[in-house]
Order: sequence, then C-alpha cells, then structure tokens
Amino acid sequence: MRLWRIAIEVAAAAACARAVSQPPVLRIPRVAQPPRLADYLEGAPREAGVRVSGFRQYEPGDGTPVSQDTTAWLSYDHRNLYVVFLCREEPGQIRARMTKREDWDQDDGVFLILDTFHDHHRAYVFGTNPYGIQFDGVWTEGQSIEVPDSSFDTLWHSEGRLTADGFAVWMAIPFKSLRFPSGSSQSWGLAVARSIARRNEFSVWPYVTSRLDSFVEQLAHLEGLERISPGRNLQFIPYGILSRARYLDESVPAFRRDTEARAGLDAKVVLRDALTVDVALRPDFSQVESDEPQVTVNRRYEVFFPEKRPFFIENAGFFETPISGQSFYEPAISLLFSRRIVDPEYGVRLTGKVGPWVVGALAMDDRAPGQRLAASQAWHGRRAGAGVLRVRRDFAGGSSVGFLALSRDFGDTWNRLWSVDARLRLDPNWTVSGQALRSYTREQDGRRLAGPGYCARLDHSGRHFRYFSRYLDLSPNFRSELGFIRRVDLRQTGHFAEYLWRPEKRRVLALGPSVAALANWDRQGRLVDWIAGAGFNMELAGQTKLGGGYNETWEVYRSEGFRGSSGGVAFSTEWLQWLGFNVLHARNKTINYHPAEGLRAFRAVSQDSQAGIVLRPTAALRLSPSYLHSRLLRPTDSVVIFNNHILRTKVNYQFTRPLSVRAILDYDAVLPNPALVALERAKRFNADILVTYLVNPGTAVYAGYTDRYDNLELVPGLPAALRRVRLPGLATGRQFFVKLSYLLRY
Repeated sequence: MRLWRIAIEVAAAAACARAVSQPPVLRIPRVAQPPRLADYLEGAPREAGVRVSGFRQYEPGDGTPVSQDTTAWLSYDHRNLYVVFLCREEPGQIRARMTKREDWDQDDGVFLILDTFHDHHRAYVFGTNPYGIQFDGVWTEGQSIEVPDSSFDTLWHSEGRLTADGFAVWMAIPFKSLRFPSGSSQSWGLAVARSIARRNEFSVWPYVTSRLDSFVEQLAHLEGLERISPGRNLQFIPYGILSRARYLDESVPAFRRDTEARAGLDAKVVLRDALTVDVALRPDFSQVESDEPQVTVNRRYEVFFPEKRPFFIENAGFFETPISGQSFYEPAISLLFSRRIVDPEYGVRLTGKVGPWVVGALAMDDRAPGQRLAASQAWHGRRAGAGVLRVRRDFAGGSSVGFLALSRDFGDTWNRLWSVDARLRLDPNWTVSGQALRSYTREQDGRRLAGPGYCARLDHSGRHFRYFSRYLDLSPNFRSELGFIRRVDLRQTGHFAEYLWRPEKRRVLALGPSVAALANWDRQGRLVDWIAGAGFNMELAGQTKLGGGYNETWEVYRSEGFRGSSGGVAFSTEWLQWLGFNVLHARNKTINYHPAEGLRAFRAVSQDSQAGIVLRPTAALRLSPSYLHSRLLRPTDSVVIFNNHILRTKVNYQFTRPLSVRAILDYDAVLPNPALVALERAKRFNADILVTYLVNPGTAVYAGYTDRYDNLELVPGLPAALRRVRLPGLATGRQFFVKLSYLLRY
C-alpha cells in the first residue's frame, strides 16, 4: 500500500470530520391524526410531515446519490413517531419475501435510526422490508453498522405495500417503546436509510461517511418533539407451557417419560423513562430455535454456541466490555456467557441510562448444579446464585470508562471477578481501549485461587484501510465461571490489517489483501503457539463474495511442537432473487488431538468442506439444505482417521405475517478409525417441527415436535446395557410441546 494512498485517506477523513461537525437540523411537525399509507400513495396526505430526500450512499459509494429515488416523511403525535417511505425501483427488481420477524437480511429494506439520548454512543434501529416485516435492534459505537444488536425487541407497528413503481412503508414507533430523558422538549439524533440488496447498497440521510469510525455521531439533530413521554410503562407477559417427553436415560440405561405443565411471568417496569427492570418468575428458559450445526470433532478447545434464550439475549450489550468479542483467529471471549446459567427459576435485571451513566445489573439462580449431583452428595438439590453489575460512564466523542463485577456461588464454592475498562477515541478513525481484571475463586476442595488479567486494543476503521491489534494477558489462576474463556496462562498478541480498493461504477465493489498474525506465550515466557497468514477478498454486486487465504501455524501439544498450515477458499452469492448458495473448502495440516489408546498425538491432514443452498420458489417458501464434511487423514499414507458428515435441511413457509411453520431434518455421522482415534462410531437423526403464531415479541403461540434417533440398541439384562449398531434406529428423545404467551401493556 503506497504512502500517498494513506495520505489521501487521512486528508479525506479530516475533511469528512469537518463536514459532519455540524450535522443538519430537522424539525418535525406535530399532527392531529396519524398519517395513513394510502393517503401518501394517492398523493393527498391529510397532514403532511416534513419531507426528507437526498439520500446518499454509505456503501458501496461514499456520498454518491442513492441509485433509486427515495423519500421519507416524518411526523408525530402524543403517542407515536411516524415515518412514511416512498421508494422507487425498476419493475421486477424488488427483493421482498414473506418471512418471520427479523429474518429478511437478504431483502430490500428501509430503516429509522434514533439516538434518543443524543449522546453519540447508542441508537435504536427500526427497519422493515417491502412487506412490512419488522426488524429492531440497537447499534452501539464500536460495532459494525452491518450487524446491529438484534436482541432488542419491542412493540411497534408497520405496514408495507408493493406498488407499480416500487414500494411504500409506514412505521409508527410508540414513545412507550423508547427510552429517553424526561423533559418538555427533546433533541435526538436521527437518520433514515434504505438498503437495495441487488446492488449491495446502503444509503442514508443525512450524509454519513464510512471514512470515519463513528456512525451515531454523524446523525442529524431532530428537534420539535415537545410534550411527549413514555407515560406509565408496565409490561407483563404471562406464559404457559405443556410438554410431554420420552427420552433415554443413558446412565441407567432406561426410558423415562416426563409430562410437565408450567406457568410463569415476565414483567417489565420502566423507571424515570430511562431505566428498565425485568423480572422473571418461573420463566421458560428453553430455547425454541435449535443451534446451527458445527463440527465439534477433533477440537482442542470448547466450541462456542451463541445464546438463543430471549431473556438473556435482550440487552446483552449492556454487559459487554473491551475483552468481549471475536478476533480474527480466536473465538469469542466473554466474561458473561449466559449459557452457563442452565436452569433458573427466577431472575431480575436492571438496564438503562441516566445522564452519561449506563447501568446493567443481573441476579439469578440456577437449579442445574444441584440437580446434576447424586442424592447422596452434600449439595444435591441446592442452587447456584449468579450476580452481575456493569456501570459505564460515557464521554463526548465516543470515549468511556467502566466497571464490571460478577459473582457465582454454589455450596461452599464461589467465584468473584471485577474489572475496570476504558475506551478512548483518539481521532475520527483511531480508538484505543484497555481493561484490567482480577478473579478470586474457592474450589470444592477448599483451595483458593486468585489471578489478574489484562487486555488492550488498538483499532483503526476507515473506508479503505482497517487495522486491529490486541494484547491479552490471563494468569493461570484466572477464572470466570460465568464466562466463556477457552484457556488461561497466556500472554497473547495479535494484529490484523486490511486494505480495500473500491472501484467506482463497476460490478466489483471492493477488493483487497489482508494480513494477520497471532502468538501466545505462557506466563513463564515459553512460546506455546503462533499463526500467521494472508488473504484476499472480493465483494461484487448481488451480495456476492469471494475470498481465500493461507496460514502457517505452530503449536505445542502434550509437550511436543507441531508445525502446520491451512489454506482455503470461500464463495457466496445472492445474485438471483430465488437462489442463493455458499461453498467453502479448506485443507489444513493439523494434529490428531484424540489419538487411540497407546498412540501419541500425531500430525494429520484435515479437509473441511461446506455447501449450502437457499431456494425461494415463492415469496413465502424457503428451502435451505446444507452439508458439512470434515475428514482427518494420516499424511504418510492418506488413511482416514475419521469422517464427520452433517446434513441439514430446513424448510420455512410463512402463511401470513404472524403465522409460519418450520421443519428441520438433521443427520450427523461420526465415522472413526478406532485404530487411530479415540472416538465412538455415532450416527444421529433428528426431526424438528415448529408452528409459530407471532403477533408481536410478547404475544405468541408455539407448537413444536422433536424426534431424535441414535445408532444405539438397548440390550436387556440386569442391568441393561447399550451398544452401538449400524443405523440410527432407536428413538432416544421425543417431545411435543405447546407454549403460549400474551403481552399486557399499561
């Protein structure tokens, strides 16, 4: 990368910083009657809102006018904020599907972005596709604008309609669904945006540039909101669930039946317009959606599966710290990984913002640790207790300081953790952050451990050049029993740099190389592993991406050093409205981490392939078959160590906006060579059917059925025994459930 290119980018960023230092001011009118979409389509609105046009591209162009004419009208009354979008598009080019809520990321869409505290740190995002299917989330500075936190769910209203020359959308956002400071008049940050999927285009009013590492800071000033308030804001969601299950208890082994009828309550109370208290009494923390398939065979460390239970994913961003997140070679690190709380009976959470202070607190029990113990053990039936406190103080310009404390107690054991952190925006493109941690642990044998941890990050984000570096230091005695940390006793440094060329008015939207390196030492200064590599990525219109890379690696395993390498290519596209697909293939020189008894760990070659197709024959039907294959070979003679096949077929049909049915068929087979690897020959087939009637995020009816088969055979005797057979013919888990919930809002 030439120095003159860097100089041009720095100068352009400085010019952009000056341009956005005085964002436009928008005053919206108060109306006596809510606007109707039909009136705007007929060109005769009863009371016209303020008109916004002149959308400019954020991606792929920077400031280029939107490719298709887009206009928005904004108004409000004492209950709601209203937005009406009129979007032109060429005939037959609109990408819109009838799908479930928040599942239209490959469609065209329009968005309303609101920074209600006007602190340039955090903003609500409300969006719909042309059918009015909703998406809501929260975007926080430091995150990619492409992936706002979708865990935020609230009640609002939308309508979408296809027209002869495009589509139109109507939104009504109740003030009761927002958090903002109390006062007779409000000053918020605001943007309206449109995405055009076939062009990979995202356009915004006002002009927001990707040359700067700040999005919320560039929003327009919204004024004119007077005499509004969330008012009394109480929310109750009672629920009931009835389930009947038959499953194989492999510890006995024997079949058991379980019938359960349970009721519970989730309640939400808003204090002083800005703080939210969530209370869960006998909640249902079972997840409705299944985990996406992952290869878990021959993995040295724990595999990360994201949280899917609504209570935990809502407002999870309040508890994040600089150490959180995923780097380029390492999986996610989280000090609070809520899947560690397995079976709670009650919980309470406080989240919100008071002036410059952001607060998050959580207290919850967990019955699972006591249930796992035998009746003869001392702590059988006892519960674990978990508590979390997060406080952050935001400053102008995107900087902040924060504090985090976590605690988990079970019987005579406990784990305490605290940390302090800071994030400093150095200029419009560079940020630096750091965190100091310390944990204290009492283990079951009475032994006490205490250890520190440290994390530092340096980030640069720009339109062409990106850079990321991290230093991580964790003591051997550091523990986070509520977190996800793959390993301790390390000092890690990692660096990543990428440069993208962005040709104008071409099918190739961006392309460029990247380099990365990461190394780990233990606390005695011994190098334990490193990885270094380079890649090249290309983005084209039609949501098409092509990339490849090569890495050299080295690691110590069981006191022996192993040199390795990896290379692969990936391709994905949504070029056609009715068809999308992705393929990936990688070949790695790696290690057999689980050799058969009597063998030492040895070098091996892995081949990993993945392919997936998305078929959309109609706007309401989607078929998504996928296949993952992982193979490990002995490099000297290519003898197979194991094969792992994972096949998934997923079918979705959306009858109406609230009513849908989803079916998943999974097949997972692990086929080992027992002379080379310590794995069992396992085959599993699983069928999962779910019917959903989702009126809003709180009112829903679910009816589900799951059926699992394993390649096991129950051998009669005293006691009975299990043995592996060739095909998965034994039904080891079968469940039917019905769940109902209803939102009461006052």
